[in-house]
Amino acid sequence: MKILPNNLKRQHDIYKDEFNNKAVEVLNSGWYVLGNEVKSFEEEFAKYIGTNYCVGVASGLDALELAFRIIGIENGDEVIVASNAYIACVMGITKNGGVPIFVEPDEYDNIDANKIEEKITSKTKAILTVHLFGQPCDMDKIMGIAKAHNLKVVEDCAQSHGTKWKDQTCGAIGDIGCFSFYPTKGLGAFGDGGAITTNSLEYAEHAKCLRNYGSKVHYEFEEVGMNSRLDELQAGLLRVKLTHLDELNEERNVIANKYNEEINNELITPLKTRPNSYNTWHQYVIHVKDNKRDKLIEYLKENDIGTIIHYPIPPHLSKAYKHLGYKVGDFPIAERYANEVISIPMYNGITKEEQDYVIEKLNSFKG
Repeated sequence: MKILPNNLKRQHDIYKDEFNNKAVEVLNSGWYVLGNEVKSFEEEFAKYIGTNYCVGVASGLDALELAFRIIGIENGDEVIVASNAYIACVMGITKNGGVPIFVEPDEYDNIDANKIEEKITSKTKAILTVHLFGQPCDMDKIMGIAKAHNLKVVEDCAQSHGTKWKDQTCGAIGDIGCFSFYPTKGLGAFGDGGAITTNSLEYAEHAKCLRNYGSKVHYEFEEVGMNSRLDELQAGLLRVKLTHLDELNEERNVIANKYNEEINNELITPLKTRPNSYNTWHQYVIHVKDNKRDKLIEYLKENDIGTIIHYPIPPHLSKAYKHLGYKVGDFPIAERYANEVISIPMYNGITKEEQDYVIEKLNSFKG
């Protein structure tokens, strides 16, 4: 059998009729930008996350760029971010003139909260917490540090729709939460999309202005904004999926638990889960020991099992940030993780037969 690393059609087929009905409803409405679907989705998603406000935008990167602009990041301001995060996290900072200050990941593949304080300087203005792979950061520790040093906290929740730290939902803990609705996400649209969540009316109103060219009143422009609007069709389809998000997350937990219990190979270490948290398993990540990662990928490919590497190049070694002056060895943990991690098949609708086959092949890998 051939098993993809992600199979979006499986999830779509479960709710196909609901999606089709909503799509026709939106198309027949005659209103396609910033209408009732967007307004309703913003209200419903804010309620789900546990914030007062949600502002729909065009992508997760736009959400990050807007968030840092809204909290006042300017040229030279420093923002602390995980050294193993996706490069969009860093771009959100630098697009505003900010300087990323990298902190190594912990044993849970997220920013090591115990290493943040040593990186704080007089130029530090914010901390970006990236809840990678559906797992939350240590938000108690991070929020305590932020409060002590008067820093803003932006949460990157692109991979953590419904993830919880203790009794709080990610995106409702810091000053602003940033979400991507790219199709592969837990709450994925059928194209690009994103959102900002916040309890600040000031931030929400500023985001609404900036996403619409810097305009609050038609053809009146208060500042230079951008065109970053979640469209009506995507908002309508997201509303449908939002009603099923908890059950989708629960299914992913069942899939992850089976992997946790049945993967048994001394060369493979599954992602360690943080206590006091609810992981939504955007990816099921394994670390492969003894430089056997590439051999395992090839072995799985030979057996028709697809994999993805999240992420093969840490941001500090990307060509896009060569000007920052970092070199190999500057962040050894992030670099080691980049050479170890593989995301194995994880998607709603994977069958027991398919998952058993993946586990069998993983356990039989000898390197």
